[in-house]
Amino acid sequence: MIIDTHTHVIATDTKKYPLAPLFGKQSDWSQAHPIDYADMVKADIEAKVDKAVLVQASSAYAFDNSYVADSVAAHPERFTGVFSIDVVATDAVAKMKHWMGKGLTGMRIFTSGSTHAEQETFFADAAAFPVWQYASDQGLSVCMQMRVKGLPLLETVLKRFPKARVILDHFARAEAADGPPFPSAAPLWALSKYPNLYLKLTHRPIEQSVKGKSTPEAFLGKAVAEFGAARMCWGSNFPAAKPPLPELIEMARKALSFLRQGDQDQIFYKTALALYPALAKK
Repeated sequence: MIIDTHTHVIATDTKKYPLAPLFGKQSDWSQAHPIDYADMVKADIEAKVDKAVLVQASSAYAFDNSYVADSVAAHPERFTGVFSIDVVATDAVAKMKHWMGKGLTGMRIFTSGSTHAEQETFFADAAAFPVWQYASDQGLSVCMQMRVKGLPLLETVLKRFPKARVILDHFARAEAADGPPFPSAAPLWALSKYPNLYLKLTHRPIEQSVKGKSTPEAFLGKAVAEFGAARMCWGSNFPAAKPPLPELIEMARKALSFLRQGDQDQIFYKTALALYPALAKK
C-alpha cells in the first residue's frame, strides 16, 4: 500500500478559485505545471498510489482552502485534506472549526519556503496558543513548513503542547552534505526526544541524502534511528516536485531500500494512517 501525505492541487477555474498567494508571491510550479484534482486521481491510479493527502497550496491560495475542501468532497474515498489559516488571528479557532467541518483533517502552518526565504516566528506567539491547544484537543495533525533555523523555537511549542502531533515537512530542509554525524542537521536530531514530532520524507531530504559526504543509508538511516520509522511518513510533493509521480515513488523506494520491509511499510503508509485516521475509514 502507498499513501502519499504531501500533494498539491490547483484549480483550472481561477474565477471560482482565485489565486491569492501567501506573502504575495505565487510559486513557480503552480504556474508552470499545476494539477487539478481530476488529474491527481489519474496520476495516483497510474502510479498505484492508494490514497493521498491534499495539502493546501499556500503559495497559490493562502488561507482560502476551498479547492482542497471541494477536491476532498469530490473523492472522499481517496483523499483527505490539510487546511491553512492565519494562526494568530482572533478568529483562528473558528476558522479551524469551519474547515474541519468541510471534511479537512489536518492543518499546515507555512512559515518559510521556496517563495518566502525568511523564517517567520509567529507560530510560537502567544496569539497562536489557542490554535495549538485546539489542534491538540482534537488530535489534528499539524504540518510545519519551515527551515532548520526555526527548530529551536518549535521546541518551545512541542514542550508547551506535548499532545499536539507536529509533522516537519521536508525534514525542515535539513542539509546532509557535511556527512555523518550531520552536524548541520543537529537542531533536527535534537528534537527527536519529543514523541509528538514526526518527519515527512519527501524528495528534498532524499536529494540531500546523496550530496557531498552523505549517502541515503547514512542520512535517512540516522533519521530512522533517531525518530523511528513510526514517526516518519512519505510524501511526494507532487506536482511541486519536477519529476513525474512514478519517478518520485521510485526515488523513495531506492533511497529506503536499506531498511527492512516493516520499516518501509511504516513510512509508505502505516504512519500516514496514524496521522490521518480518516483515510482508514474510507
